[in-house]
Amino acid sequence: MFRYTIAVLTALALALAVAGCTVRQTGPIPAPQMDEPTPAGPQMESVVLAGGCFWGMQLVFENVRGVQSATAGYAGGAAATAHYEQVSTGRTGHAESVKVVYDASQVSLGQLLRVFFSVAHDPTEWMRQGPDAGAQYRSVIFYSDPEQQSIAAAYIRQLSAAHAYPRPIVTELTPLSAFYAAEDYHQDYALHNPGDPYIRINDLPKLAALRAEWPQLARPPLVR
Repeated sequence: MFRYTIAVLTALALALAVAGCTVRQTGPIPAPQMDEPTPAGPQMESVVLAGGCFWGMQLVFENVRGVQSATAGYAGGAAATAHYEQVSTGRTGHAESVKVVYDASQVSLGQLLRVFFSVAHDPTEWMRQGPDAGAQYRSVIFYSDPEQQSIAAAYIRQLSAAHAYPRPIVTELTPLSAFYAAEDYHQDYALHNPGDPYIRINDLPKLAALRAEWPQLARPPLVR
C-alpha cells in the first residue's frame, strides 16, 4: 500500500522539475550523533511529528523502510477540537501531525528525524510551511518519553551547531498528551490523489527527495 506506479513517478518527476524541493539547506545534513539502540529483534515504536500539511508528511514517512504505518491526525490540543474544520482555524492548539509506527530493528528514531529535518519539511519556517500559514502547520516533535526528547533535542543542537540551514531551526519539542487520527478522507490523500495540483507541487517533490537523498531508507517504488 505504500508503493507507487510508474504513472505516479512520472507525475512526481514533473512536479520536482516545476517546483523543486521545498526544503532548503546548505548540503546533506549529518546523521544524528545520538540515537536509540538497535534491538536484536522486531520492536514496534512510535513518534508523532508535525511539519505542515499532514498529506505530505504521511506520504514521506509511509515510504520509509521499517515504517509499519503513518497516520494523519492532530496533536497538541484537546479531543473536543480534533476536527479538521476547527483545527483549520489555527486556534485549537493542534498541529496537523503524523503518527509514525516503526520497527526499531529496521529504522531508528534518529534516521526518521534525519528524514524529518531534510526532506519532509522545512524546519526553519515559523508557523507555516510552504503555501500554508497558521499554527496548525508549525514544526513540532511530540515526544512520548525522555529518550525521544533527548535524541530530538541533541539533534537540533547538532544541526544548529553545524549551520545546516541558512536560518534558525524553529521546531518545537512538546510532550505528547494525545494523538487523534484525522478524518478518513485525509488518510493516504496523496496516494489516492496524485494528480491533485497541491500534491503534485508540494508533496510529490518530497517523495522524490527522499528517494534521491536517502535511497537506503526509501521503499522501492512499485513497478507494474
